[in-house]
Amino acid sequence: MRQSTLFTKTRKDSPKDEVAKNADLLIRAGFIHKEMAGVYSYLPLGLRVLNKIIGVIRKEMEALSASEVSLTAIQEKASWEKTDRWADDKMDVWFKTELKNGTTLGLAPTHEEPLTALMKNHIRSYRDLPRYVFQFQTKFRNETRAKSGIMRGREFLMKDLYSFSSDTESHDAFYEKVKAAYLRIFDTLGIGDKTYLTRASGGSFSQFSHEFQTLSETGEDTIYVSPDESTAVNFEIIESNEAFEGLTAPKETFVPQKSIEVGNIFSLGTRFSEALELTFLDQTGKPKPVVMGSYGIGPGRVMGTIVEAHSDEKGILWPDSVAPFAVHLIGITGAEVAAEEIYEALTATGVEVLFDDRDVRPGEKFADADLIGIPVRVVVSEKTLAVGGFEIKHRKEDKTEIISKDTLLSRLSV
Repeated sequence: MRQSTLFTKTRKDSPKDEVAKNADLLIRAGFIHKEMAGVYSYLPLGLRVLNKIIGVIRKEMEALSASEVSLTAIQEKASWEKTDRWADDKMDVWFKTELKNGTTLGLAPTHEEPLTALMKNHIRSYRDLPRYVFQFQTKFRNETRAKSGIMRGREFLMKDLYSFSSDTESHDAFYEKVKAAYLRIFDTLGIGDKTYLTRASGGSFSQFSHEFQTLSETGEDTIYVSPDESTAVNFEIIESNEAFEGLTAPKETFVPQKSIEVGNIFSLGTRFSEALELTFLDQTGKPKPVVMGSYGIGPGRVMGTIVEAHSDEKGILWPDSVAPFAVHLIGITGAEVAAEEIYEALTATGVEVLFDDRDVRPGEKFADADLIGIPVRVVVSEKTLAVGGFEIKHRKEDKTEIISKDTLLSRLSV
């Protein structure tokens, strides 16, 4: 992409009411646009990052033999009334609206109910199980507070996976596979070293659920981390002695730390299948309720968490796996021909390049490059050409290096 064709521009300040670091940097760097508190649009650079995060997650979901769908956001109340989650005093994050005929509808905050109802058309026998279904879909939640940038939205994208199993044993086996898949996802996304699988409250579904919490001084949550930093427990269950069962370190030695929830997984049991009559015939012909689980990751929340974890005083430092481009090529006046040639050569070999071909001062180009945070910066100028070729610099490092065209292509080619 040529930066001269990119309609978005960097800016010196973010909106005055923006207090979250992730949103401040993403807005100033031109990745997102704030419509209102908790509602953000993704601009070209931001959408590239979001789609890369989605790609990492989708790969792991498909490896679990899960099938992708896209369910509707608009919901009728019937299924939700059966599970006792339609009333606002039972689930207080509903956005509701009315049709012109007066019928009240809801905008789905999650999708256990509609998918369970849908699966009644496809699950009848033990031979139809297990089944795993996932989607990337916009959710709507009427959050009381939305002050954490894209990490807590009122309209946001979620990857939700649901499992349908014949018994608890097969459900538990899949649940463990999802744990491992999530840990691989966060490793690939560059936050695995700061992310803990924590025990959390299971709510009305089970005694415990599990959350994936990334350490961050700006986090809204608190987890208690063991002395050897190997395990963690959520603040909400710290008083429960059962929360520490199987852990080697004593309860009183766990240290509180701020964190951001980047994923969660629940064993739902038969709560939804019984309410919505999702049953199957076992091998003896006896009807039984399906055992279910739900597993969530918010790609936008993960994107905000990455920015919180990977940034400095100059801007963002994207991990290679999710950076909008692999290389930020900066052409300086006087070296236009060489810059064009290296741009064409890099893109021909499959390298994703953002080419700053704008007619602006070098200082502005360098400042924008630091703010945008692409991992590798290549500068082409009369000065670099005079001393051997191209200046290369990694965003996370201070040192620069002059290398030849052949070396550059060899080092950066896909």
